[in-house]
Amino acid sequence: MSTARKKKHIAVVAAVAVAAGALGLASYSATKPDEPSASVASGEKGSAAGEREGVYPELEALARRDAKDPLAQGRADAPVVMIEFADFKCGYCGKFARDTEPDLVRKYVEDGTLRIEWRNFPIFGEDSERAARGAWAAGRQGRFWQFHEAAYAEGAKEKGFGEDRLEELARTAGVKDVARFTRDAGSDAAKAAVRKDQEEGYKLGATSTPSFLINGRPIAGAQPESVFEQAIEAAAGDRAGGGRSGKDGGRNGENGGPSGKDGGRSGEGGSRSGAGGREGQGGKEGAGE
Repeated sequence: MSTARKKKHIAVVAAVAVAAGALGLASYSATKPDEPSASVASGEKGSAAGEREGVYPELEALARRDAKDPLAQGRADAPVVMIEFADFKCGYCGKFARDTEPDLVRKYVEDGTLRIEWRNFPIFGEDSERAARGAWAAGRQGRFWQFHEAAYAEGAKEKGFGEDRLEELARTAGVKDVARFTRDAGSDAAKAAVRKDQEEGYKLGATSTPSFLINGRPIAGAQPESVFEQAIEAAAGDRAGGGRSGKDGGRNGENGGPSGKDGGRSGEGGSRSGAGGREGQGGKEGAGE
């Protein structure tokens, strides 16, 4: 490797390390007991669309933008990509999936602004691992997001994710070949795919679920919907070189707020991971669940 390439490589590694520290800090803040939840995306300043504060280009480059990715939704060339690291056993992930994500899909995915890319990040033991592999297997038959909805339904995680339960969820999701689903979920390919996502998350400093990157801007925890709207609007504005406020006055409310919903509906916490287990095994649920 030439001296110039070595210097560039070192610079990229250093930048990712700084960004990883930011995501780790956001994860810690979002789950620290007895203190308000925090987000690198919201910050103390950067609320205006177009600001690049808190954005890390090296993290932005992690978007795969694969048009054939079954664990993604939205245009591959959408101006904004939200990468989501989540666990099907995580209560906060479920709250985000039920209360916030559908609104983001309706407002931003459907109009071509946003693409959502899922990363399996199981941190609560074998049940989480099985659910992640099942989700991947459902994706092999084009039913990932339907499986995602079924697995995050109210009370679903309390039933566990054993083999029979996974097959039940697959049927609910409309998976046609359940026998193939079961084979795929138990395959080495499924394990490798989940491990790849996990390793990516850990390298980035993610220590809780859910954790997000919106065009390289880290957000940790199931923050209020307004936090996500603000980050998406800012990222879209960066791409457009101006912002989205010219469309019928923008998506900001009349009072200048990003959501007009008194801070959104979702909780503000996250589920902490330690060495990858339940509380008492190296991990713990975030405060407030």
